[in-house]
Amino acid sequence: MRPSDAPPPDGVANLQPLWESRKKEQKAWYWYDWANSAYVTTIATVLLAPYLISVAERDACGFVSDEATKCTADLSLFGLAVSPGSLAAYTVAAATVFSAFVLPIVGAAADRSAKKKNIMAGFAWAGSIAAAMLFFVTGTNWQLGVAMMFIANLCLGASLVVYDAILCEIAGPDERDQVSSRGWALGYLGGGLLLAVNLALVTLLPFGLDTAMAVRISMLSAAIWWAAFTIIPYRGIRNHEPRAVEREPGGLVRQSFGQLFATLGDMRNYPQTLTFLVAYLFYNDGIQTVITQASTYGEKQLGFETSVLIGTILLVQFVAFGGALLFGRVAARLGSHKVILVGIGIWSLIVIVSFFLPEKNIGLFLLLAVGIGIVLGGTQALSRSFFSQLIPPGREAEYFSLYQAAERGTSWFGAVVFGIVHQVTDSYRPAILALIVFFVLGGLLLVKVDPKRAIQEAGNPLPQVV
Repeated sequence: MRPSDAPPPDGVANLQPLWESRKKEQKAWYWYDWANSAYVTTIATVLLAPYLISVAERDACGFVSDEATKCTADLSLFGLAVSPGSLAAYTVAAATVFSAFVLPIVGAAADRSAKKKNIMAGFAWAGSIAAAMLFFVTGTNWQLGVAMMFIANLCLGASLVVYDAILCEIAGPDERDQVSSRGWALGYLGGGLLLAVNLALVTLLPFGLDTAMAVRISMLSAAIWWAAFTIIPYRGIRNHEPRAVEREPGGLVRQSFGQLFATLGDMRNYPQTLTFLVAYLFYNDGIQTVITQASTYGEKQLGFETSVLIGTILLVQFVAFGGALLFGRVAARLGSHKVILVGIGIWSLIVIVSFFLPEKNIGLFLLLAVGIGIVLGGTQALSRSFFSQLIPPGREAEYFSLYQAAERGTSWFGAVVFGIVHQVTDSYRPAILALIVFFVLGGLLLVKVDPKRAIQEAGNPLPQVV
């Protein structure tokens, strides 16, 4: 069997330029994972929430709270009383819900456009400008932080919808697992490198910087990184004509809404695709909750210091680079469907081991982090490439918008379960163990998906390995 990324065999030299052009586009495409991961890791995951909370507390109480002095006053947001400590979470939730309605329209419009890379880059640069504006969030100006956080998160989601759809234009059925995996791997590497630099800046405070200025500079660096590296895919990817999309009469907005309702109505014609999407919602929600609650579990339940947690975050980032590449190689032999199922099994094992993990056992904690890193990038990358095989031709951005919107619109289920179980039991151990339900349900639904049937139902050619 000839490798999917091998050049054309001798005697078909006329295919050589096409092969080289596609490989060039794929290499350029990888770099958007590298570009946007800086925002995801440095800003969205690590620095922005605690910094925004501190600014909000200064406005509400006149000081930043600590263990000795808690800020109990509320802010007023659109006439509602909001705790400063909940401000960042509420902003993310609002952006998530709003994007669930907006992203399908973005996808429908992108499917009708011959300038997908322009749309992707436009949202990326708009998001990076909003992220850069976070540098000016100082004093008590938390309102600017809320607005820019909302815009940046929304633009990130919109850019990813188009970015994921472009995968179907630049990679054939046999290439997508490896291409998607390489993109995810590069993203983890880039995000981890900048995060390491920024955490060093915030921790060491060189050049006489205070913590607030170090955080603001770090967030600005992530915004610049996002904008600058987006230039690579913008210049390296070609715009492709829309495929198999019947245009609704009227303007672009009418066409977009028409395609959106048509796709939602047609989902019943692709039951295998729908089953996978529901399965993905469950197991991905479990993944996201493990990642977002890991630091809380490590600090509150296992008793680790902040320095250990920071080191663990970086360890996961860099191990995930290799994990994504490893899963891509295994999928080339076994098929992405089987490998995702194995990944879900490993995630189930991770939450079970976490339940029994002894307090302050740093060796086992780091070993568990390595396991998370190995499976993290792989399951996400292969889920993206496998879903790309289940989309009817010409509706790539539309379906990926549902993929993104559904993920964002339900990604709070796991966090709610985690919080409720902790509230009832007053322990984080049963809370982390409860997340196994999401992996079990996701795995059971994924078993019901017949890959060959699903791909054929969507009207796509079968890859050599399914």
